[in-house]
Amino acid sequence: MPIIIIIVALSALRYFEIGPFADLSWWWIVGLFGVAFVWFEFVERAFGLDKRKAHEQLEKARQERVKKTFKK
Repeated sequence: MPIIIIIVALSALRYFEIGPFADLSWWWIVGLFGVAFVWFEFVERAFGLDKRKAHEQLEKARQERVKKTFKK
């Protein structure tokens, strides 16, 4: 997610030509888009990070249901 924030910030700085980013090539930003694409499409899946996050959310919801059930 931080890479998406960096891409948006760099795009805005380049578009409005602020400071040293006025001379920054658009290819750097396009390159970061490519890196983000590769990360989210291949690296996360290869390491199982996408499934791990989903599993953690489901486990947290299950634990909350169990707490509510046995609290009464």
